[in-house]
Order: sequence, then structure tokens, then C-alpha cells
Amino acid sequence: MNILITGINGFVGSNFTKDWNKKHTLYGVDINQTPKTGVEKIFTWKQLSKIPPVDVIVHLAGKAHDTKNIGEAKVYFDVNTGLTQQIFDYFLQSEARTFIFFSSVKAAADTVPGDILTEEIIPHPLGPYGESKIKAEQYLLSKLTEAAKLQKKVFILRPCMIHGPGNKGNLNLLYNVVKKGIPWPLGAYKNSRSFCSIDNISYVAEQLIVKENIESGIYHVGDDEPISTNELIKLISESVGKKSHIWILPKGLMNAAAAVGGALKSPLNKERLRKLTENYVVSNVKIKQALGIDKMPVSTREGIRKTLDSFR
Repeated sequence: MNILITGINGFVGSNFTKDWNKKHTLYGVDINQTPKTGVEKIFTWKQLSKIPPVDVIVHLAGKAHDTKNIGEAKVYFDVNTGLTQQIFDYFLQSEARTFIFFSSVKAAADTVPGDILTEEIIPHPLGPYGESKIKAEQYLLSKLTEAAKLQKKVFILRPCMIHGPGNKGNLNLLYNVVKKGIPWPLGAYKNSRSFCSIDNISYVAEQLIVKENIESGIYHVGDDEPISTNELIKLISESVGKKSHIWILPKGLMNAAAAVGGALKSPLNKERLRKLTENYVVSNVKIKQALGIDKMPVSTREGIRKTLDSFR
């Protein structure tokens, strides 16, 4: 297969390149033009007309979720919505038969209403990241009939937090906290969160490329088992060879500390406390049924251990 990957020099794109370059011919679109092993050529966004014919377009490029909330809203919509519209319009005019758009579960909901997040939810994102992603999704969905008439497939993937070698996100921050021996003070909160190993998302994307009988649509992607933050702390402790220090302090005390922290601009505030302790469990049943599998190739703990080992 000839595959075009936008954002090919990013974290996910770099891992896809390693997984796919021996089986497929890869081209890229990226602001960063640094050549990559296994990639035929990397183009700029202004060079779309110069790209050779491809079979598949995997659209990864986008502005990542800014947990510090310092990004301007316009940038999210220019990149996450505008570039998606641009590359999708190019897809409709091209010879490519398959388009895979990497959205996010945050396009569906900032917090999970009920026990588990499924594709049936009526999207209600909060903040420019999720809002820009859902606007891009809506544009693609509005063009599904046109794409079907051209015998083209369109897949919208909403992955959970993706982790793996080269990852630079909240998992790294938590890893460094535990590595320094700093106690985890939120042991009283029993939460469950879904994650997504880079190996699992790479497998899913490639299956959508090589299989012909999968219907266009929206698919949530995540590992099979959710994991609690306390379990994650223990896995990190094992990885760095230290005993885990999980403090079970009264929730009332931590809630009060977060309230004061917001006023004092300390690392712990109400919003950060909510993010660290909330449940966010995502169903991957639909994508597994579409692919005809019972479980993802890599288990949650196996994937997290691989990521943690890469930090060392």
C-alpha cells in the first residue's frame, strides 16, 4: 500500500513509520521536513499537489491538548479543524480509497457521563481542543455520502490517551514524580481510566487499511482494561525499582487543599484534582467487533510497562 501520513514526524507518526515502513510505501506531510528512515519523502502542506498517488491517507497532524490551558482557541480551530478540512478535500479529489482521521475521546466528552463512554454518546466537548476536533468530525460526516459515491472509506478514530516510546505527556510527569520518591497523596480516590498503547492503535489503523469489509464511521480505540491511578503508581514504582508511597489522606482535606491551591496558584487546584481522580472509561467493543477480534494485541499493563521502560 502507498500511505500518506500527515504529522509523520510526531510521536504517533514516528511509531507508525517504524511499524509500517517494511510493509508499505510511506509518504509524509509535516511542518518538520527532517527525513525519516523508511519514508520516501516528506512534503509541506503547500505541496499537496506534488504528492504521488496514494491508496490511504492517515491524518495525524493537529494541535495537541494543552493541559495548561494556555493555547489560543483560534490555533486549535485553524489546525485541528482547518487542516482536516483541507486534507479531506484533497482526499476526495485524489485516487486514495481510505481516509483515517485521528480525533480524540475528548471530542465526545470531557468527562464520562455514566460508567463508560461509547460511540452512541451525543458529543459534548468542553474547551477548544475537543470543540475543534468535533467540528472536524462533523465536516467529515457531512461528506460521507459524497465519499461513498466515490467508493471511498472514511474512518474517524477517537483514541484514549496514547502512550509509548517517545511519549511526552502526563505519564512522563507522573513517572518523574514517583522516580524522585515523592509520595502520591491521592490514594483515597479509587478511579479507573482507559489508556491506549501505541502498539494497539498502530494495529487498529493498519487493519483499517488492509481490510476491505469494515464500514466507515466513528470508532473509539483503547486498551482492553482500564487502570486506576494507584495501580499506575505501583507499576511506575516497579519500573524504577522503588517502593510505592501511596498516601490515603482524607478526601475532604485534599479537596480543601485544592481549593486553597487554586487561589495560591500551586500545582494542585480543583481542576487538576478532578483530572487526576476522575473516572474515564472508554469502550472499545465496536472497533473489536469491526476487526473480528476478541481482545487487543497488547494488554494494558504490558503496554504501560513498555512505555515506562522506554523512559529509562
